[in-house]
Amino acid sequence: MALLEGAISYGLIAVIVFTAIPYGTVDPWSQAVFECAVFLLGLCWVIHGLLAASWRVGNLPLVFPMIALVGLAILQSFAWPQTDQAGTKVLWSLSADPFESRAFALRVAALVLAYALFVRFTKSHQRLNLMVHAILALAIACALFGIARQALQHGDGFLLARLKQGSGYAQFINKDHFAYLMEMAFGLTVGVAFMRSGRHERIPLYLSGLVVICAALVLSLSRGGLLAMSIQTIFAGLLFLNSRNPGRRVDEYDALNPVATARGSDTGARLIANDDRRLTWLRSTIAKAIMIGVLLMTIVAGVAWLGGDQLATGVETASIEMARTDPSELHEAGRRRDIWRASWRMFMQHPIAGAGLGGYWAEIPSFHEGSGVLTPQQAHNDYLEVLASAGLIGAALLVWFAIVLVKQTRRSIRASEGFQRAISLGAIVGVAGIAVHSVVDFGLHITVNALVLMALLAILSLQPFEELRSKN
Repeated sequence: MALLEGAISYGLIAVIVFTAIPYGTVDPWSQAVFECAVFLLGLCWVIHGLLAASWRVGNLPLVFPMIALVGLAILQSFAWPQTDQAGTKVLWSLSADPFESRAFALRVAALVLAYALFVRFTKSHQRLNLMVHAILALAIACALFGIARQALQHGDGFLLARLKQGSGYAQFINKDHFAYLMEMAFGLTVGVAFMRSGRHERIPLYLSGLVVICAALVLSLSRGGLLAMSIQTIFAGLLFLNSRNPGRRVDEYDALNPVATARGSDTGARLIANDDRRLTWLRSTIAKAIMIGVLLMTIVAGVAWLGGDQLATGVETASIEMARTDPSELHEAGRRRDIWRASWRMFMQHPIAGAGLGGYWAEIPSFHEGSGVLTPQQAHNDYLEVLASAGLIGAALLVWFAIVLVKQTRRSIRASEGFQRAISLGAIVGVAGIAVHSVVDFGLHITVNALVLMALLAILSLQPFEELRSKN
């Protein structure tokens, strides 16, 4: 049984690593391999449950809105015969592309299963530690590969054939997709480095990894990534300063020191102990606050130094994207402003159930006011794309997911402690970066990014390990 549990746990980590290699898994063949691997691990879970005669699934509060999203995609993919005005029978469905809606349902189902497997089989500090450090090692390796590619690539193809010079970053075709992975790794690194009590000797090691992650993110020139990382840094500082406990209560000291209480010297001893604890906490807080401030200043200086004129050009391009007039000669209407306007019109035409999850690309040409040279494949805003593809039903599912996530996050922070609590805080920072970046990009369409996000959500859904040990 232990061997099967270990195979499933380590298999999930292997899936994360290998999913990152082929361009982050974007091609149909690589997505199919990913889905088969996850469903195979799910089959192993079924075998484990049969052998153990136990079907404990763990704490899965976030799984229900995601399952509802899968059900909506399946419903949208159903086709019914309908007679049109010419008397010809045609197939009609809620989705503009029923096949892609079914493919979307299959991909999300695989991600939901991966989330459930993470929660079920990450049942010790050792496995949580391995998963977190595997994600960090993967992110640092991708960052180093991106830096090496930027310095050494002089033509199309760099270990992977489709990596064109001057396009994308690391193994990703799109530089913004690379930024998503860095943002999640940034959050975990900040959590394990700054929000963990003890192990101060490891802080320089984590800081070195953080420098590599930040440098690669800056060099990728992803404007959304830089915005998300800046907000993450500020959010992490506020989260750290507001989540510390300056000392245990007096009654807790009584429980731990019954002898001192019985001797009648408890009052003075408790005051001294509490003062010492507060002083130690204050020194630690000030030191780590200074570190976070230095980190933020280093990020700003690094952005200015490494990005230089290219970032200034990016800011100018961003202002052009939001301007009222399209300056392009062919009137492609490829700016975010144009795509967002078309997506909103698409939602207004299909307000209840949307035009189909996965069917955005097939429906958007009817609302896109361009010359036809460019057809948007995504809305460059995941929230707006959910609204256009799933309508008010999808928006309600998104709100449901957000409410459950907030509640589960608060419960996780209150219940966990030590390393698990630090990693939970880091996962919150990582999810916050994804939430910000998704306003202007679509990096969660990339399988490896969505899978790592499932791992972060699983961290926030884990029960305290002491409770797990008592149940087992």
